[in-house]
Amino acid sequence: MYVAVKGGEKAIENAHSWLAEERRGSTDVAELSIAQIREQLSLAVNRVMAEGSLFDPDLAALAIKQARGDLIEAIFLIRAYRTTLPRFGCSNPVATAEMACDRRISATFKDAPGGQVLGPTFDYTHRLLDFKLAAEGEVPDAPKGAPRDEPTPHITEFLQGEGIIQDEPEGDETPDDLTRQPMEFPSKRPLRLQSLTRGDEGFVLGMAYSTQRGYARNHAFVGELRIGKVAVEMDIPELDFAIDIGEVELTECETVNQFKGSKTEPPQFTRGYGLVFGQSERKSIAMALVDRALRWKELGEDNLGAPAQDEEFVLSHADNIQATGFLEHIKLPHYVDFQSELELVRKLRREAEERITPKEAAE
Repeated sequence: MYVAVKGGEKAIENAHSWLAEERRGSTDVAELSIAQIREQLSLAVNRVMAEGSLFDPDLAALAIKQARGDLIEAIFLIRAYRTTLPRFGCSNPVATAEMACDRRISATFKDAPGGQVLGPTFDYTHRLLDFKLAAEGEVPDAPKGAPRDEPTPHITEFLQGEGIIQDEPEGDETPDDLTRQPMEFPSKRPLRLQSLTRGDEGFVLGMAYSTQRGYARNHAFVGELRIGKVAVEMDIPELDFAIDIGEVELTECETVNQFKGSKTEPPQFTRGYGLVFGQSERKSIAMALVDRALRWKELGEDNLGAPAQDEEFVLSHADNIQATGFLEHIKLPHYVDFQSELELVRKLRREAEERITPKEAAE
């Protein structure tokens, strides 16, 4: 049981004041602005938006500042704020094939239809510290290409045209909303994907890595990875058509997996899927690998007992906010619980000592 702390109000107020002082740091250094965090720590902002389930770069930057750079704490702040927002309706599914791509690559075809667009990437950088950044010098402007405005079809569509990749029929059923309905097992794929999108990047990455090391049947290629902005449309009841209400930046990954067939499915390629707010390549690829591992049942595969194939294990432990809450609650007062266990251990030791014979004691 928890024990309420009495008489600690002043100490808590002082702790909050000290926290604010530590958050600000030395006043000899200029304070970080929300705009600076949003523009220069954009990958951290993207992670907070993705795992916080709220696309708002300014609020995500504010949360990072308030949390002193602790991204999980920032995600917690965004999740909490999100619960206060009214919901007016649902947007239509975004058309990622019409994405204005800043980056679009494929590991399966060199001459991908629509072309390869490297975009801003760490892939080809030398992992060496750039001390020019410490000197606060201006970085020379790099030549930039404009995002692709024309539709860029998905590479898996071409494989689908040959009939050698698993078909993904579009369903008319509106998927459940994980933020409004609790997760149930066995779960449907839309809920699993929502959970993975909101899941902790490190945890999902670890699960994905385990599949590559052999803890699931998951030999994957990145069929396509794309980053860019897509329009968000919404049906308005008073109108007979959808209207554009804004745009969001997304990272989408489709993996292509070899599949030798099962009792219910023929040999073909199968898919894994990842979709995340902002530029979040590592998370989207990891998500696609874990998504594929969790599809073993619908494909008629054998369960190899791999952790990434256990949906209850993966989805129940992926959420870093739930994990943080359960982990950090043990630093709250548990005085009564501990005292009872302390007395129990003392009693057990006394009983054990009483059972020891004089001969055993001498030895």
